[in-house]
Amino acid sequence: MRIAVDAMGGDFAPAALVEGAVLATRLYGHHILLVGEEAAIRAELKKHRHDDRLIAVYHASQVVKMQDSPSTVLRRKKDSSIRVAATLVKAGDAAALVSAGHTGATMATALFVLGLLPGVERPAIATLLPTLRGRSIMVDVGANVDCKPVHLLQFGLMGHVYARQVLGKEEPTVGLLSIGEEDTKGNDLTREAFKLLKASPLRFIGNGEGRDVFLGNADVIVCDGFIGNVALKISEGVADVLGKLLKREIAQAALGKVGYLFLRPAFNRFRRRVDYAEYGGAPLLGVNGICIISHGRSSPKAIKNAIRVAAEVSSAAMHQQIQEAVQAAMPVPPASRPAKMEQPA
Repeated sequence: MRIAVDAMGGDFAPAALVEGAVLATRLYGHHILLVGEEAAIRAELKKHRHDDRLIAVYHASQVVKMQDSPSTVLRRKKDSSIRVAATLVKAGDAAALVSAGHTGATMATALFVLGLLPGVERPAIATLLPTLRGRSIMVDVGANVDCKPVHLLQFGLMGHVYARQVLGKEEPTVGLLSIGEEDTKGNDLTREAFKLLKASPLRFIGNGEGRDVFLGNADVIVCDGFIGNVALKISEGVADVLGKLLKREIAQAALGKVGYLFLRPAFNRFRRRVDYAEYGGAPLLGVNGICIISHGRSSPKAIKNAIRVAAEVSSAAMHQQIQEAVQAAMPVPPASRPAKMEQPA
């Protein structure tokens, strides 16, 4: 399988992207297309033992900066690494693309180059979360700041398909993130979305509060991108702080150091469960192509896992299932119109 990697996206590009791609070729045998400034990419490749038959370099003369607006990237950076990577997917030269760069620019480029699936009004970023019962999916976590109720319905439908493929749930449960369990709680958006989700073919279990997210009661957690992005980043921060506090307490107690020797395997398993690098990246659902968005601070391990996720999502062939699920739940397809571009959270 051929995966296009935006080698210039992310805080540690191109070093982390190149090393992660090399790791992926060793572990999975995928063909990787590294896209970006050719000289910089080849300089990094020289640092790693790799199979030239599994790695190709595609030159892109422009790099997207974090301060660039999505609209500026579309208008003025037509030879950016993310644009070239998306074009490779559009042309069928790559099965999927991976980027750890500017989320807004990546989403806007994917929309512009790949387009939306028929019937889908907005794309959504879906991420895996560790829970007491295994894993859950939260959607949307940053693609859409302002939503309509029908968008949340579609997020639930797309999340349902993704949960079936990733979690192996035949009938995944779907919950709506709100400020109370009662259907009357929340704002206008969540109250109206509740009605649509309840009337849909989904296995909707009602509202869930923030404290319920990591209990695992719902396989799919639906929310708008503003709330989802805030919830995700708070979760990442809490996990990071808990790990540091635990290390500090262990270091300050002699018995703690001894106890750690016995508990180290358990601590290592815990760290892997809460480490975003283990999950690799989040798919942008609803676009007519596979696009995996990774954390800006992605390490080589995170990039390696993002490539794994890209291959898994591509193999699952979810596009047709998402299209069918959305169109079946919306008897009157929305009028054809360009997707509204907005700056993600």
